[in-house]
Amino acid sequence: MELRARTVVEGFLTGLHRSPYQGFSVEFSEYREYVPGDELSAIDWKVFGRSDRFYVRKFEADTNLDCRILLDVSLSMSFASGSLSKQDYSASLAASLAYLMHRQRDAVGLVTFSDDIIESLPPSARPGHLQRLLAVLDRLTAGHRSVVAKPLKRLGGMLKRRGMVVVISDLLDDLESVIQGLRLLR
Repeated sequence: MELRARTVVEGFLTGLHRSPYQGFSVEFSEYREYVPGDELSAIDWKVFGRSDRFYVRKFEADTNLDCRILLDVSLSMSFASGSLSKQDYSASLAASLAYLMHRQRDAVGLVTFSDDIIESLPPSARPGHLQRLLAVLDRLTAGHRSVVAKPLKRLGGMLKRRGMVVVISDLLDDLESVIQGLRLLR
């Protein structure tokens, strides 16, 4: 699974997320004139020495992302036309996304579900976490019937922090209840 994910992700540019927020980091953004109320520690004294005017250095803030991948492993996902089933394809997609997030030093978690949540790995960016996540994806088995709305509603109540949720499913369930479950994640 790791080899498949690495093959898909290789070649894409990976890097830190740019943020519209200004903060402290190593990535310089711009200079702006000092206005009363700015912190004195933000003044660039070397520029003041050359120009006799106060300027403040601004930096890009780095953001970290918490991502949860919700993977449907219901019986309908075991359908295959050819050699690759929907479950195999979705597991490869989840592994590729997890690998990409991990390379960007973002926290990634995995929730597998069919009619209820089967397995849940909380988001983490620690070194061994990706291997555990890929091991879960490697040993997936088909679940029961497809009930997408119930796990979405349960997960909506469990989420404490903002982040990104990726739902990988064939969405074979009542459309209105799926939309209600997705609204809870918003």
